[in-house]
Amino acid sequence: MAGEGKITLFTGMEMGRVVVEVADTGKGIKKKDVKNVFRPGYTTKQRGWGLGLSLAKRIVEEYHHGRIYVKSTEVGRGTTFRIELKK
Repeated sequence: MAGEGKITLFTGMEMGRVVVEVADTGKGIKKKDVKNVFRPGYTTKQRGWGLGLSLAKRIVEEYHHGRIYVKSTEVGRGTTFRIELKK
């Protein structure tokens, strides 16, 4: 997020799963880019390695046997990521 913004966390239980949602009021993700955000090396920034989300996906899926995905996004409004873990 450039300048000011807001990050909101939600935690809870749904259908026997632990759920964590992280929402921001950043620039959002273009629909065509959503499928690439977890790919190692993918970035829209001029600086950075594009490893943060790919590492998060690996940790959630391989170590915790869960799932992480883009729940919603809107360009200019922000993005919500969702993590689901088995209880």
